[in-house]
Amino acid sequence: MEEEEDRIQNLRSKATELLLRKEWKDSIEVYSELISLCHDQISNPHQNLDPNNLPKLKKSLCLALCNRAEARLNLQDYPQALQDCNEASQIGNTHFKTLLCKGKILLSLNQYGLALDCFKKASLDPNELENSEMLNGYLEKCKKFEFLSRTGAFDISDWVLNKFHGKPPELAEYIGSIEIKKSDISGRGLFATKNLDCGNLLLVTKAVAVERAIVPESVFQDSKEQAQLDMWKNFIDKILESIKKCVRTRDLICKLSNGENEDDLEVPDIDLFRPEGEDSSTFHDKKIDKEKLLNILDVNSLVEELISAKVLGKNSDVHGIGLWILSSFINHSCDPNVRRSHIGDHVMIHACRDIKAGEELTFAYFDVFTPFRDREEKAKNWGFVCKCKRCNLEKGVSSNQEMMEIEMFLGKGLDNGGVVYRLEENMRRWMVRGKGKGYLRSSFWRVYSEVYESERSLRKWGSKVPLMENVLDSVVDAVGSDERIVKLLMKGLKRKNGHKGNGIVEMEKAMKLGRGLYGKIMKKQTLRTILIQLGN
Repeated sequence: MEEEEDRIQNLRSKATELLLRKEWKDSIEVYSELISLCHDQISNPHQNLDPNNLPKLKKSLCLALCNRAEARLNLQDYPQALQDCNEASQIGNTHFKTLLCKGKILLSLNQYGLALDCFKKASLDPNELENSEMLNGYLEKCKKFEFLSRTGAFDISDWVLNKFHGKPPELAEYIGSIEIKKSDISGRGLFATKNLDCGNLLLVTKAVAVERAIVPESVFQDSKEQAQLDMWKNFIDKILESIKKCVRTRDLICKLSNGENEDDLEVPDIDLFRPEGEDSSTFHDKKIDKEKLLNILDVNSLVEELISAKVLGKNSDVHGIGLWILSSFINHSCDPNVRRSHIGDHVMIHACRDIKAGEELTFAYFDVFTPFRDREEKAKNWGFVCKCKRCNLEKGVSSNQEMMEIEMFLGKGLDNGGVVYRLEENMRRWMVRGKGKGYLRSSFWRVYSEVYESERSLRKWGSKVPLMENVLDSVVDAVGSDERIVKLLMKGLKRKNGHKGNGIVEMEKAMKLGRGLYGKIMKKQTLRTILIQLGN
């Protein structure tokens, strides 16, 4: 018995030293040996265990489980860490360190209400007053995140005004007024469950994994392709590590499309993706075929540097790829109604124009300000044919001789004002009205914007081209808000009003475009500051 006690003491000392040195994996191995030894001592009926030593042994077991949970938490192995805490709680359900560790794990799992309960119980321990400041920090964080996950009332103003310096703001998981349904576009999609205003937040979720690298535009194409290939390999390794650790993650990834038999896929309930109050019994510990996983990642992974995604706070040379599970259900359209912003490892999805209840959410997989034939080729590379209203209209007019001539003139030195004039005249002849005008103007955005940015072109063409405000309105109605639209509008306002300020009505219009671009995630004054900077 003395030998066993000495062995327990030696293992405890060694494990504690490793834990303090943050050697997590090694400490887990030693704690596992210690836990196994404690279990044997407690459960072996043939041991002549001194009854007075039983409480001491159970305390050692409780502490070892809690410390192993702490090490696993630092390795982001949340399910195993939570299991250790639950076992420790059965030994001492008011143990401060166990409650604190379990609260941190649940917070990392975005289960804010359950985490709050743990921290509240821990705060009742009268012997831990020296930890009250740290504990109060966790309590306030849980309360804040619970509020954000319930309301979606995010505010990143301070970070934006600080020009994105420092760590990105901490974000809570949020699922707004959306549901998953069968889609007429492809397979399944996300749909609005109520009318939404431009800028309304719909979804905030953290990536299963993200891989980023700095790939300067100046490097050779071969070097760029190799860097992107290395990123992809590292990204796959991170996904494999995540699904090895967590049954829930593996099960949710398995619900994504692998590009085959889209119509036969089940439609999961949106509540399955809510981390709060999840029932682990609903998830299945099943293996996933690696080939199927690669197909799933190929179909559902998002790249951060797309023009359709505003990457806040990142250098333009930073390329990233990640998997955000629920946002993977959003289908493509060349006339999208939502945009996404990447902040840290989170993606935020918001309405870029007004959306009606029952309308499917769509964003652009590639730049919407490109001509029909280019978009058609890009969709082909993605493995699908876009059949949105915009593509159907443009497909109909693309075969017209006049349209082919206009496309030929692009980049041939012809005055851009002349291109705009010819396109507008042809739209009148083709009887293109309403949104159709916005679609075609979006496809020829480059020539329109160059005309309106040039004083010389405006003097030359004057009344022969439509007012810039009318063009911008039609383009926003067609493809939603975009940074390039906002920049052109703000430059126009600056040119019109000089440095004396902008008209109230005009600035309110710019603010609505700004909300469509960034979403309602910052104060009005902060948004106004950004818009003015865009016009400089």
